Amino acid sequence: MSGPMDDEPACSMERSLQVLGERWTLLVLREVLYGRHRFAEIQSALGIASNLLSDRLKVLVDAGVLRTLTYQEAGSRPRQSYHLTPAGLELQPVLGALQQWGDRHRPRPAGPSVGRRTRSTGRAVHVGFVDDEGREVPMEDVLLAAAPDPQNSSPGQSG
Repeated sequence: MSGPMDDEPACSMERSLQVLGERWTLLVLREVLYGRHRFAEIQSALGIASNLLSDRLKVLVDAGVLRTLTYQEAGSRPRQSYHLTPAGLELQPVLGALQQWGDRHRPRPAGPSVGRRTRSTGRAVHVGFVDDEGREVPMEDVLLAAAPDPQNSSPGQSG
């Protein structure tokens, strides 16, 4: 039986990149995480062309990463503001990992432009892998292994 997902890539990373793989997309998400929710605020912070920003926002809204809320300033027409959905909030570690990697491997002479800290204590945090018991796993102990292809295996076979 075939369905709408038959032409979707099997790899979850590839499916994610269909939504997130454009450079501007991650920068738009960064700005929303920083508290910029209005089109003009995001555009000004990024210096992005309005047509590109409109396209990126549409992709993120259509994918369920952002949601819109309507607001209206006195004397103006109603406009949309952009806010993270739960799926969008789950991208915070992805953006944090990119920042962390950039701080280590592409550092600015002036130092990091953003610090990652806890809200409750202000202590510095870093992004890492955590096991199902909540313990951090050293990077050298993490193995990314392809899952078996369900279309190429039959009952009793393992991949």
